[in-house]
Amino acid sequence: MKTICYFLVLATIILFSTHSSAKELPGIKVAGKNFVTESGEVIRLEGVSFSDPDKLEKEGQWNRDYFEEASNWGCNVVRFAVHPTRLNERGWDAYFELMDKGITWATELGMYVVIDWHSIGNLNTEKWFRPMYVTSWEETVKFWQTTAERYKGNTTVAFFELYNEPTSQGGELGELSWATWKPTMEKLIDEINKVDDQKVYLVAGMDWGYFLDETMKNPVNRKNVAYVTHPYPQKRNKPWEPQWEKDWGHVADHYPIMATEFGFMGPDERGAHMPCISDEPYGEAIMDYFSRKGISYTLWCFDPHWAPTLITDWNFTPSRQGRFFKKFLAE
Repeated sequence: MKTICYFLVLATIILFSTHSSAKELPGIKVAGKNFVTESGEVIRLEGVSFSDPDKLEKEGQWNRDYFEEASNWGCNVVRFAVHPTRLNERGWDAYFELMDKGITWATELGMYVVIDWHSIGNLNTEKWFRPMYVTSWEETVKFWQTTAERYKGNTTVAFFELYNEPTSQGGELGELSWATWKPTMEKLIDEINKVDDQKVYLVAGMDWGYFLDETMKNPVNRKNVAYVTHPYPQKRNKPWEPQWEKDWGHVADHYPIMATEFGFMGPDERGAHMPCISDEPYGEAIMDYFSRKGISYTLWCFDPHWAPTLITDWNFTPSRQGRFFKKFLAE
């Protein structure tokens, strides 16, 4: 009996050690046009965007298997899409406990985390695209200061995507331009820096997080800033590359860019909508362009329900775009 007990205790210790001694990932910062590690090594982030942790947990999918599948696809970064309404419905303490678990699994699997405040609308006027994106300036500051305090010193949580998609929705949500958006982001960064100034701040461009054409003349005047674009295929017509270069790509010659959302789907696929309808030639073009420019990315979306999807079910069967992009991540 003593022998059996000994081996049970030993097995428990080994199991606990395996899941509690995850190797800390190197810290990341901005250096010129690159993301670099603490040792100065240039790193390019390539991964997927998850749906909301609250949604995934309710469906029984917020678990280590989910993260392992992303790792198996070849990801070195994953993005958490935190919706304000889901945060409030679950409760802040319970929601952050979900993120704690995910960050632990990401650390164990060697993947960085982008935390994304997933609202769409005009933070300046506090008008929103849909009810699920409703927040406020005060709540946004609270969220980021809470996040900064909780993950201070945690190198896995390398990126704070400050606001998902700023849009004026044709003026219905009020005036919004780079000239008024940039100071809002600087003000928000200053609020976060009161708690921790060691994260990389991802700042989205105009028109649903697409345009970065004004940033070179008027860049965000804070350290550790990188820029975000969401270059879905129907934002421009073919040929894409010259327009991408003008709209946002030229910025990658001076500052890091992370495309935190993009992807494609056929017109007959479930959930098909503008600006996502396209095909494999778009995929070839965007991946080649990213590669040439050194642009990091997180594909949308590692979920069978939120289109354009990368998987069709919870067996992780790749969708059409999933089959296409998986080979790039594997490489």
